[in-house]
Amino acid sequence: MRRRLLILFILLGLSDSVLAEEVYVAVAANFAGPMEKIAADFEKDTGHKALVSIGATGKFFAQIQSGAPFEILLSADEATAVKLEQGGNGVPGSRFTYAIGKLVLWSNKPGFVDDKGEVLKKGEFSHLALANPKTAPYGASALEALDHLGLLEKLSPKFVQGENIAQTQQFITTGNAELGFVALSQVQKDGQLSGGSAWLVPAKLYTPIRQDAVLLTKGKGKTAAAALMDYLKGDKAKAVIKSFGYDL
Repeated sequence: MRRRLLILFILLGLSDSVLAEEVYVAVAANFAGPMEKIAADFEKDTGHKALVSIGATGKFFAQIQSGAPFEILLSADEATAVKLEQGGNGVPGSRFTYAIGKLVLWSNKPGFVDDKGEVLKKGEFSHLALANPKTAPYGASALEALDHLGLLEKLSPKFVQGENIAQTQQFITTGNAELGFVALSQVQKDGQLSGGSAWLVPAKLYTPIRQDAVLLTKGKGKTAAAALMDYLKGDKAKAVIKSFGYDL
């Protein structure tokens, strides 16, 4: 009897391991923090493992078109996911907005950025960091905000461009730029600024940053990919996303 039970337990364990799958996910750099937590929770709750790559949305788009093995894209915008869906690289009807991002002007120096963004008008700094607007939606939003403020032409000579929003934050953290535009999620957790000083850029100054998830054709019919798409819509994932300062 004991032997039969032991064999049954072994078979059940093997069954779980066979059912568990991996899903390859391309994640916009601004969402790296929330995705680290969500991926850990996802594996714990479902047994499936999310293999995450972090980078610029525009570069992911090019890689996916060239046959990269990603099964899900968590974009930093809406347009990229739409283009993938319309171009045949995304599964029709799978796309949804998982977060609405917020742009923030941030400095690693306490007190350097005031709560009204007047530091931009004064221009008493040498370098202003932002992500490459051609590949990173948050960089494009930064340009849009500066244009609305009438400061784009004045400040463009001071630009330092990061390949993505993560590198942009690194420029500011290391002092290669005194301040710059990043995602609120990178510098806030549970409603608290993680350090330095910041100005939350008013939403009226840029087009809403609707960040869309899309199931890619390589993930169609894959159990883990479908499970992660569902998991992102669940209360547990939404709580994590909200804690990093995103709207839902």
